[in-house]
Amino acid sequence: MKDFFKFTLATITGIIVSCVVLFFVSILILFSMLSSSESETQVRKNSVMMLDMRGMLSERSQDNPFDMFLSEDETTYGLDDILSSIQKAKDNENIKGIYLQAGSMGAGFASIEEIRKALADFKTSGKFVVAYGDQYSQRLYYLASVADKVILNPQGSIGWYGLASTPVFYKDLLSKIGVEMQVFKVGTYKSAVEPFISTEMSPANREQVTVFLDGIWGQMLGDISESRGVSKEKLNEAADKMLMFYPAEDCVEYGLADTLIYKNDVRNYLKTLIGIDEDDRMPVLTLKDMVNVKKNVPKDKSGNIVAVYYAYGAIDSGSSYADSENGINSEKVIRDLRKLKENEDVKAVVLRVNSPGGSAFGSEQIWYAVTELKKEKPVIVSMGDYAASGGYYISCNADSIVADPTTLTGSIGIFGMFPNVKGLTDKIGLSFDVVKTNTYSDFGMMGRALNDGEKALMQNMVNEGYELFVKRCAEGRGMTTDEIKKIAEGRVWTGAKAKELGLVDELGGLDKALEMAIAKAGLDAYTVMSYPGKKSFFETLMDTNPGGYIQSRMLKGKVGELYNQFDWLNNFENYDKIQARVPFELNIN
Repeated sequence: MKDFFKFTLATITGIIVSCVVLFFVSILILFSMLSSSESETQVRKNSVMMLDMRGMLSERSQDNPFDMFLSEDETTYGLDDILSSIQKAKDNENIKGIYLQAGSMGAGFASIEEIRKALADFKTSGKFVVAYGDQYSQRLYYLASVADKVILNPQGSIGWYGLASTPVFYKDLLSKIGVEMQVFKVGTYKSAVEPFISTEMSPANREQVTVFLDGIWGQMLGDISESRGVSKEKLNEAADKMLMFYPAEDCVEYGLADTLIYKNDVRNYLKTLIGIDEDDRMPVLTLKDMVNVKKNVPKDKSGNIVAVYYAYGAIDSGSSYADSENGINSEKVIRDLRKLKENEDVKAVVLRVNSPGGSAFGSEQIWYAVTELKKEKPVIVSMGDYAASGGYYISCNADSIVADPTTLTGSIGIFGMFPNVKGLTDKIGLSFDVVKTNTYSDFGMMGRALNDGEKALMQNMVNEGYELFVKRCAEGRGMTTDEIKKIAEGRVWTGAKAKELGLVDELGGLDKALEMAIAKAGLDAYTVMSYPGKKSFFETLMDTNPGGYIQSRMLKGKVGELYNQFDWLNNFENYDKIQARVPFELNIN
């Protein structure tokens, strides 16, 4: 008995001591993080801003206390932070240039394009942009090509090989486990359902993917050719050669890189550009440092606000941590847009949309909120990497739409899916029976296939959803429904092509949309403010499920674009069954 009490007391004491130690360690971590995030960065003479492009890119940054447990390759950076930091570096006389350290970052082409344009604008100040890479990924080479000098490690390589889209198909896998997806759709090109009912691309899907891949590749070739002074023909020749398997000298010979330097010598190279000696100090400011650099802009006293409202991620996208945190919750967006409508200080709104779509019902609700907001003040949409299907639905009624040339948009179509798991339940020995009061009381039971009457109901609902979607687009774009239907059918377009078709008004990034909103509101003085407000450190700490957050971030880092598709399958029961959504993952490499 004495041993029992002794071990019990020791265990309790150990638990108490551990909790106390953990508590004080957590407090120290919190205070250190808070103090570092709130202190203003002092920019010293002859400083250089460093953009270390690793990890994943999101529309907005959001500090999370659990990021400390992730590697740099799993860290998420905000496009908003990067763009604002480049502008601050341009305006600050003590910052002499930008050093771009290229690696591999998960980012869409339109986001890369916006950073590239910001760097090109930075160069107009007369300051330098220098890029260095051990191994450049293709997307980051596209970004780096805007630099004054592209440096490559003598033993390094440049990924330059062209674009390919490699969707993954699940039909045979589902068949092996006894699951059949029952699909209802409108739109010849509405290919989001193909991975679940086919083993290869349909001819229509192959056609649309070919067109938008050629469009993105053409944009990249044109931009790099202009920046590097290399013909498109020679760039295609280099891509066909697969230069990454050749000596680094070949990259210089083809004009993709300027010089070969080891990373250890880059700092001295930068000092020569600044005009200081090797022994002189050259402060290097990271993105985290730049976020805390004060803007050199006089404070506006007019009280006028131009609101930038961020709507990114899938619409009403289920219950997983990653989606619920980064997705578009239609109820919240509606509340927020109503507040912007009622706020008399807000004179114009830029709706920043980066979404592959999602719930058709949620998209309609947001469309209505945008329509109501538009009655009171100008609404300009700025499209990011995606603004397709439901993402286009919520955009189509704005006063004007701005997209990057490589934005993927359109995909005006609707689909619905119901799994039939009878084959699976038969394999594992499950059977079902039913007692019902009416014809369709057991509608949607996964233990059997839908009958003809149920299929007709589903298809009718999808048809009606499509007609409503087309009507909304026609009203918003000042076109007839027949004109919309000719370019709808679920087809995905690049931003450049969408402008030709009348689905988009102007080509450009967020800065272009802001310029248009300010002009339409007739403002001379204003303050640009971002909405919704970012969570505070403690709000994030309290709201985050640590295990779910870390797991989702690590998984996304490992499987990349496939993550969203796996996550959708895992949380299928939480999604609306009628979807206005772009193909789940295009897997463009």
